[in-house]
Amino acid sequence: MADNEIEQGLEGVAEAAGEVAEAATAAAATSQAAPKKGSARTIEFLMDVSLSVSVEVGRARMTINDLLQMGPGSVVELEKLAGEPLDIFINGKPVARGEAVIVNEKFGVRLTDIISPEDRVEGIV
Repeated sequence: MADNEIEQGLEGVAEAAGEVAEAATAAAATSQAAPKKGSARTIEFLMDVSLSVSVEVGRARMTINDLLQMGPGSVVELEKLAGEPLDIFINGKPVARGEAVIVNEKFGVRLTDIISPEDRVEGIV
């Protein structure tokens, strides 16, 4: 290949790159200016996603020997004190605290505190 052909080829690549950059900028401006018509449908779709919710009354650590000694009527002493808020987890991540309630003869949890997004991020790290 001659130097002239290489130079022309590089110029073509540069022009194409410029056109791609312009198209990307135009697409980004368009998507920010007007919300997508399907965005509400996407959010609606997410509303049917199942999540695992669990409530932790407390925790305890014990040796294997203590575990093997347990039987009916044994009591496991938890680290939490009576009256402390229960921890509420969604998919294993802490999201809130609450208190135990009874509704129609079933246990429930009344939310008393929602963990801020910043605190949730700190808990992950």
